[in-house]
Order: sequence, then C-alpha cells, then structure tokens
Amino acid sequence: MDNIVIGMLGQKLDHQGLGKRRWQRWRPNVAILMQNDFKVDHFILIHHEDEEELADLTVRDMHEVSPNTRITTHVVDYENPWDFEQVYAQLHDFSRFYPFYPEQANYYVHITTGTHVAQICLYLLTEANYVPGKLLQTRAGKEKRAEGRVQIIDLDLSCYDLIASRFAHESREGVAYLKSGIETRNEAFNSLISQVEKVSIRSAEPILLTGPTGVGKSRLAKRIFELKKQRGQVSGNLVEVNCATLRGDNAMSALFGHIKGSYTGAASERMGLLREADKGLLFLDEIGELGVDEQAMLLRAIEEKTFMPFGSDKETHSDFQLIAGTNRNLFECVKKGEFREDLLARINLWTYEMLSLKNRIEDLEPNINHELEVFTRKAGHKVSFNKGAREQYLKFAHCDAALWRANFRDLNSSIIRMATLASGGRINEAIVAQEIKRLSYDWQSYQPLSQEDSSKEQLEEIVGDEVFEQMDLFDQLQLTEVVKVCKKSRSLAEAGRILFHVSREAKTNANDSHRLRLYLKKFGLSFKDLQRDIE
Repeated sequence: MDNIVIGMLGQKLDHQGLGKRRWQRWRPNVAILMQNDFKVDHFILIHHEDEEELADLTVRDMHEVSPNTRITTHVVDYENPWDFEQVYAQLHDFSRFYPFYPEQANYYVHITTGTHVAQICLYLLTEANYVPGKLLQTRAGKEKRAEGRVQIIDLDLSCYDLIASRFAHESREGVAYLKSGIETRNEAFNSLISQVEKVSIRSAEPILLTGPTGVGKSRLAKRIFELKKQRGQVSGNLVEVNCATLRGDNAMSALFGHIKGSYTGAASERMGLLREADKGLLFLDEIGELGVDEQAMLLRAIEEKTFMPFGSDKETHSDFQLIAGTNRNLFECVKKGEFREDLLARINLWTYEMLSLKNRIEDLEPNINHELEVFTRKAGHKVSFNKGAREQYLKFAHCDAALWRANFRDLNSSIIRMATLASGGRINEAIVAQEIKRLSYDWQSYQPLSQEDSSKEQLEEIVGDEVFEQMDLFDQLQLTEVVKVCKKSRSLAEAGRILFHVSREAKTNANDSHRLRLYLKKFGLSFKDLQRDIE
C-alpha cells in the first residue's frame, strides 16, 4: 500500500534560508522524505496563499531529496491563521472533498508544522476520522540534525496495551457498578449489561427497558444515571415517575408543568418533571400506561427538546435523556391503538429485555449474598445462613414450585423477613421452613383454579355448605351441568326442553318444566334463584 503524508508548511521551521546551509538544518517536511525506513509515495503540502514563495522552494527541495515522491499542494486563504473557526472550516472542507481510499493507501497527518491552531485542527479531523489515518510527529536529530526523527502515533488506542488495559479496567468497573457489584453468572444478562455500559457512556439517546415487574428496571435506570454522573455525562438530576399514577389533566401537568390558572385548582405555576430533568435523566416507568395525548407531546419533547406547559402558549426547553420502562408488549399496544407507533419507533433505539429471576436462576445465589450484604449494612450487624438452612433454601428456590412471581422483589422481601427473624445473626432451618411455607402460600394464591375446582366452588356457593357436604360426587357433577343450562336459558320451559330432549321425543313425559322444577327443589333451588345469580 502507498504511504501518503498530509502536512502544513511551517513558516518558521521550514524556512531555513536560501543558501546551501539550509541543507544542514532541520526542515520538518523535507526531513520526512529523508527517512530511509519511511518511504513516502505522495506528499500533500498545505500552505497559505501568502506563503507561495516558501512553498515553491520547499517543494523543489522535497523533489530533490525524493524524486520518486509525488508532491502536490493545497492552498488555503483564511484571513486570520489564529482564528480557530476559519482554519478549521477550510481544513474540514479539504478533508471532506479529498478522495481518501483507506483500503488502498496508508495516510499520515504531519502535526509538527503550522500554527498551533492548525495543528489542533488537523488532530481533531484525524481523531474524528475525517482523515482516515495516523498522526506523524517529527523532531530534529542529535547526530544527523537535518534528517531528524519521525514518530507515528496511532489514534486507535486499543493498539496500546497499557491504554487498552486501562480502558478495559474502566469498562469492567462500569459493568460491575451497573450490576451493583453482584457477580452474576447468566451469560445473556452479563452481555446485556456490558452493552448497556457502553451505550450509557457513548449515547444520550432514549433507552427502553422491558420485562416483567420486579426484574430491576428501576434499579438499573438509577445505576445508569449514577454512572453517567460519575463520568461527567450529565449535570442535572434523576427524575423518575410511574406513568400508571398519571391520569387526565394531572398527567399533562405532572409531566409538562402548567401555568397559574390553567385549570380549576391551578393556584400557582408548576415546573413539571421534564423541566426538572433538564441536563439530567428522566425515567418514565410503565410508559405503556401513558395516555396518547401525553405520548404525542413526549415525542416532540424527545426530538426537539421543547414542549408547551399545560395552559401556556410559550414553548419551554429541556435537554434530558429518557429511559423508559414497561412490562407490556408495546408492539401489541400499537396494534390496539393504545400506544403511538412513532413514539415507539423513537424510543426503540436501544431496547433491553430484562430476564425474570426464573429465567436466570443461576444468578439467584449471588443475589442472595447481595441482599444479605445490604441488610447487614442497614442493620449494623452481620446476618448469614447456617449451612443446612442455606442448602434447604437454595433447594426450594430452584424447584418448580418456586414461582418467583415478583422476581427480585420476592427475593428481597424473603431475605429481609428471614434476616429480621434471625437470632444472633444466623438464619436456621426453622426460619427457612417458615419462609418456604409463606412463599408457597403466597404463590399458590395467585394460581388460577382448575375448571373442576372452579365449578365445585360455584356449586357450593349456590346450594350452600350444608347441602353440598351431603351430595355425592355423581350429584355434584350432574347438578353442575343442570345449573349451567338453566343460567343460559331464558325460561324454565326452555331449560327443560334442552335437558330432557330425548325423553321428550319419546313422549314418555312431556312436562319438562315440572320435572326440572322438582329436580331443583331436591337441592333447595329454584329456576328464579339461578337467574338472580346471573344478575
């Protein structure tokens, strides 16, 4: 690959007189072409239009030193070489329109010559990859002064072992911070947090955290804010709100603020959560509960950083980063017309699905240790399991009966209860057994009844406890079906025709209503009683 150098003409360093003695002096741009171990195929010399004479002399000398090197010039004409805006604009234009081919050539930007302003501009353009190359720095030599020395600086810092290791260490610290120091084992979760750490530092775009209740969306949002604060990414506050608590005019007022007198009861001006989050971070938990009108205003606030307080005709500005949380499927909400598609498209840039505790069960034990450490710090004394109790609790926690419905909230509550009851700071088998019984009861209470159990409960409620206890299983099953038919029928006669349709056709007994009335009476029921149950 060809080596192409881009350099500024040095008004002082490259100007070493017109006589032969100039060849004994160090001239940075000429010296580059005198290096035996650095072959230059093309040299682009940038100079100001007022430096034409010096540029011509320098180019001639460069040709003499390296006749095989192609040398071209680029002329700039800014009025003030110390005006950063003027210099940067012209060098930026050069970098934009010059045809770079990094797959075919190596590019080097010489930053030793030119004004300090020009050197800074060339560095910034290279660092931003407008010039896809490396930096080149030169200095005079001690023995061979005219040739000097050349140093190549690669701005890809991963090339430097020490710097790369410091970045890696800093990244590991950030990841550990986002995980609250918990040594999690689930690969999917660890990969998610690793990417969140990068995005938190490098981006101010919206982040969407999804997943069931209790998986840690709110805690992660707080850790993201604290990490950004540590790294100087935000200077404002963390403002958080659960959108399920916002309804009607209160939602508009809470989010966007209001002016005095904007509605009945608005006795004073209200700033609103968006303005409170200026230069900081806004966490909207359960964003799927937000009304469509608020969604429209939020979209504009995210994109333009401006919005109208409720009742005002003047725009307000707030530069905040949004983190949204939800346990709902927002794509389904869009289909139902409950969530704006354009808002979802805007906040769906960085989306992370938080796994339930059941789906990352290998992280349960590290989180138990974390919860015990948190309790210890708050209580001021150490609390731990004895060996048997820990094994007993872990065995239960991993079994199919352990539903962990509220995820890490269930675990947090469970550890707090056991640690509080632990005499002498030791959780024993008896405490664990009591806790297992409680968790099992709580989770069982959420389980839907089977169809059979549900029917039995309904029948018992209809006939009463005493009658139900005297009924055989045969009578229970038969009466359950009769009750269903009666509830669906508009009259006793219609119910009778459905229930006795075979014997009716045989004409053995045509009085269906009478037969049904007598059957229900046997259990203390009437057709009217069953109809009242429907009402």
